[in-house]
This record gives sequence, structure tokens and C-alpha cells, in this order.
Amino acid sequence: MTNNRTLIVGNWKMNLNVQQASLLLHRLHERIRIRREIELVLAPSMLALQPLSLQIDRRKFRLAAQNAYHIDGGAFTGEVSFSMLQDLVHYAIVGHSDRRHKFGENLDMVRDKVSAAIRNDISPILCVGETQVERRQKETKQVLHDQVTTALSNLTSLDVAKVVIAYEPVWALSSGTDYLHHEIPTPDLIADAVKAIRHHVYELYGKKAATEMRVLYGGSTSASTARGLLETEGVDGLLVGGASLNYQEFSGIVDAAYRMQTASESK
Repeated sequence: MTNNRTLIVGNWKMNLNVQQASLLLHRLHERIRIRREIELVLAPSMLALQPLSLQIDRRKFRLAAQNAYHIDGGAFTGEVSFSMLQDLVHYAIVGHSDRRHKFGENLDMVRDKVSAAIRNDISPILCVGETQVERRQKETKQVLHDQVTTALSNLTSLDVAKVVIAYEPVWALSSGTDYLHHEIPTPDLIADAVKAIRHHVYELYGKKAATEMRVLYGGSTSASTARGLLETEGVDGLLVGGASLNYQEFSGIVDAAYRMQTASESK
């Protein structure tokens, strides 16, 4: 990829009230140094986004929304649109398995959210990945094909340069605090999935787009596994769930990413 900054995203999911989110951000700020080699993104709850945007040190962190609605405005009670988030976030997580499998977001809905994010100058972090059943039935490559090609189908070649894709096999995702004791795919399996993702981007938008797109891995990441995951061929960063709620664990992941970056640069 052209952008050689490792991208680490902390998805806080439906955890922490505003005060708790502020405290976690404060603790992360204390422990994490500015690293030009690493881009750090935090995705708090929608409720905490605005107050954290006033607190955050933008030299260290960027903000992401966990979700948004694909229509810019109108009679959609309770929804928050991408257009409302323009001044708050650089990124938005789109198509996370929680949204697909717990809230019924289908391929077309994810496609429309990717387009809405781009339309509002927000970079979508598109999540793709197979379930345990799909894995056992050897449908992983077909699932990735359908999820990637549909989600990107309304974008131009300029648009797709703003997209990040996160491979998150649903069967490897923890429920939160059990991330230290959850199954993680082998490096070969992750590398194969990432290669398949880049191949689908290549077929749609060509070699440059496929090479330069940042592809992340997400699934029960911890400080002890981060470096090995980041050293996997084709992986440009991590989408971190449960471990991002623990400031010691998350800062450990950042440290591991930094050590890997400096080691690779010294070779």
C-alpha cells in the first residue's frame, strides 16, 4: 500500500456512558505517545462522539462513528445520518457483523451506507467476513465476493481510494471481555481472505486500488497477538473490539504496532 501508516481502530461498541468514555480517552492519552507511523481511531457510542470531539488530541487520535443512516435527512425518527457526522468523524464503521446479523442489515443496506459515507466525505471502514456455518460449508470466498462487490458497486475509482476494508470472521469475534480466550484464525487463513478481498477490488477498480487499499483484521485482538496479526501478509492494521475498552491492553496493541513498524523500517 502507498499509505504505510498502520491503522488501529478501537470499536467500543455499546459500552461506556459519556463520563466513562471521557475517562478512557484520558487514560489512553496519558499512555499513548504520538507515533507518525500509526494512525489511531476511536469509535465510541454515538452519544459520546460530540463531547469526545472536544476533548480529543487530534495529533494522536481520530474519531469514527459505529454506524449511521444512509439518507441525509428527513422523517426518520431516532436516526443519525452521515451528513450530521461530517464535522465530528473521519471514519465510520459500516457493515459490522453486529449490524448484519443482529439488526438485519443486508448487502444493499451496507452498499447504501458506504455510498452515504463517501458522499459526506467520511471514510467507511467496511467490515466483511463469514460466519461459522459459512466457513464449515467452505463459502468464505463467496461471502467475501458478495460483500465486497456489492458494497463498492456504486463507487467511482476516486471514491474507492477512501475506503478501508476490515476482514472480521464472525466466528472469531468475542463477546467483549473474553477476547483473550477466543479462537483466532491462522495467519494463512487471514492472508488468504485478505488476498481474496484485494482480488475483488482489483477486478472492480484495477491494480492500483487493490494495492493501495488498507485492509485490516478484526477479531479477538489483544496486545499479545497484535504483532503476529500485523505481520500477516496483506494486513495493514487492526479493528479492535473488547481490548479497546482496556486502556492497558489497547496501548499495548499500539506499542506492538510501533515495534513492528520500527523493526520493518530498520531492515
